[in-house]
Formats: sequence, C-alpha cells, structure tokens
Amino acid sequence: MHLSDDELARYARHIVLKEVGGAGQARLRDATLVVIGCGGIGSPVIQYAAAAGFGRMRLVDDDHIDLSNLQRQTLYATVDLGCPKAQVAASRVAALNPHVAVEPLVSRINRDNAAAILADADVVIDGSDSFDTRLTVADAALNARVPLVSAAVGQFEGQLGVFRGWEAGKPCYRCFVGDAPARDGVSCAEDGVLGPVTGILGSMAALEAIRSVTPFGEDAAGTVVLVDTLALRFRTLRLPEDPGCPACGGATAATLPS
Repeated sequence: MHLSDDELARYARHIVLKEVGGAGQARLRDATLVVIGCGGIGSPVIQYAAAAGFGRMRLVDDDHIDLSNLQRQTLYATVDLGCPKAQVAASRVAALNPHVAVEPLVSRINRDNAAAILADADVVIDGSDSFDTRLTVADAALNARVPLVSAAVGQFEGQLGVFRGWEAGKPCYRCFVGDAPARDGVSCAEDGVLGPVTGILGSMAALEAIRSVTPFGEDAAGTVVLVDTLALRFRTLRLPEDPGCPACGGATAATLPS
C-alpha cells in the first residue's frame, strides 16, 4: 500500500471499512479527479474529495467569487470576494490535505481544451451551470473513457447521474438528454436555489467519484437519482441505452457531434 504513518492516521476511518481498506485508500491516493465548476456543487465535492485522499485534483472554473455565491458556496468566505474560485478552492485543498496535489485552472472548459483538461483523469465530476458545458464535458469524458459524475440543482430539487457510455448496456449522457443544442436555461439567479440542496448533491457526487475509483456497493452507472427536498424524497431511475444515440449508439458512432 505504501501509505505513510500520517496517511494511515488521516484515513483510518476509511481503512477500517472492509469495502475500502488500505488497498482502496491507496487507489484513491493514486487517482486523478477533475472537477468542472467550483461553485455550489463543487464546494462540497472539493472538500470531501480532498479529505478522502484523492492524490491529484484539477479544479476548473473561470468565475470569480461574488457576494451572492456565499449563500451556498461554503468553500469561500467574505474575504475571498473578487478572487478566482479555482485558485481559492485550491488553497483550501492545500490547507485541508497536504497529500493532495491540486491544480487550479481559471478557465472555461470548451471543445478545444476539453481533451487536455481530462487527460490522465480517472473520474470527472461536472457541477457546471451551463447545458452547453455539460455536453462538452460529457462528450470529452466519453471519448477519453473517463467515468462521468454529473450533478445539477434548481430551487429545491437536484439530480445525479453516473455515465460510462462506452460500456455495453450503459447509457452515455446524451442518451439521457438527447442531442439538443445549447438550451437557454433559467439560472439560479433568476429561479433561486436552496443552499443545502447544493450540499446534498455535491456530497453525493463526491461519494460516486470515490465509488468509481474504489468500488463498493451497487454500481450507479446508468442510473439517475432525483432529489426532491420539498417532500424529502429520493427516486432512482434506470436509464436505457439509446441505440440511436449519435455519441455511443452502435459500433459506427465513433465521431461525436461537433
């Protein structure tokens, strides 16, 4: 395993779990996690992933911290206003766990840089607030065969999906959302979002990223969890693979939409 004494003490509550153990913790230490979006969902993702011991984390966000963010983006403080989210998030990771090599990217992922951003990734979490960005991340993850954990929130609701569309019988993200062009969605600035909902979905996304590296329990790939906090209800839907999907459907679908 080659875990140091400090790591053995730090991750003791993981190591004692038979489903994780020292071998699982070593896999986390050797894994690279890419986080797209360091906002409401990204905040708990980054905190729990760093605390869990991912060896390398790449944090991608071109936004700067605004006062309206602090209602739900718990990684930041009032003193951080105006600073780049990715850079501040990286400093928080460094303070939390010195065993994590963290790389902040103050830029927006797009079709030109997506492959480079996901290079050497073992899992990617997308908590971005743009549908076009989500398609970009999903296509890049599918091309690179990197497990995608996708989380989204709105008002009192959220959804979480895990996608490995290159595997037989497993849908990709486009099987779920279709081949729609970029949509004009309602932003949380217009529609609102209850702060703790982002915490719930972000924590669940971190959980699935850990599961992708250190398998335990039931595989969540091909499912979407719907969260309704008004009624405190969770529903799990199993998604079918779309044989006509332009991204993953059939052996001839090697070229993704541009």
